[in-house]
Amino acid sequence: MHPRISLPLFRWALAAATLALAGGCTSTAPKLKVYQDEGFESSETFSRLFDAPVDLTCEAARRALLSQGYVVSVLKPDAINGTKSFQPEGDVHVQIEFHVVCAADGSNGKLATAYVSALQDRYALKKSPNSASLGVAAIGSLSIPFTASDDSLVKVASETIPAGPFYDRFFTLMHRYLREQAVSTE
Repeated sequence: MHPRISLPLFRWALAAATLALAGGCTSTAPKLKVYQDEGFESSETFSRLFDAPVDLTCEAARRALLSQGYVVSVLKPDAINGTKSFQPEGDVHVQIEFHVVCAADGSNGKLATAYVSALQDRYALKKSPNSASLGVAAIGSLSIPFTASDDSLVKVASETIPAGPFYDRFFTLMHRYLREQAVSTE
């Protein structure tokens, strides 16, 4: 005679074994969250102080973006957004979206801080070939691919460009445009 195991006891044993296996497969080290790497260091800022009012500071940012081939999508007296597309490889597309916000500093309105961040999105070409089935009585069904396909770009990565030389070059160009504006108004 075979010993019988009750159904509830069997389910409990199966659940315990599954949990034990799952627990053994996972790492005991806690995973580091992305935001925990945020240092909020004063040396790594996305902003610069300019010796100009808000409207002139944002105008310099607009000119800097336009001079580098960015398409301005949002234009307000104190904010600008612009985008630029790149194709570094045949099946890869990269887009940079720039965000600039200008805020007054000081009580007299003659100083402004430009806050800038740029988001880089990376897209890859996803190929999905079309095919047709052809039924042949003696052989069965054949699948024949068409030459045309429904290719599409799929976002595969997105990140904020870190503070550093990229923004330093942008702020240097903004300073140049502010100097040119000051000379033209004299």
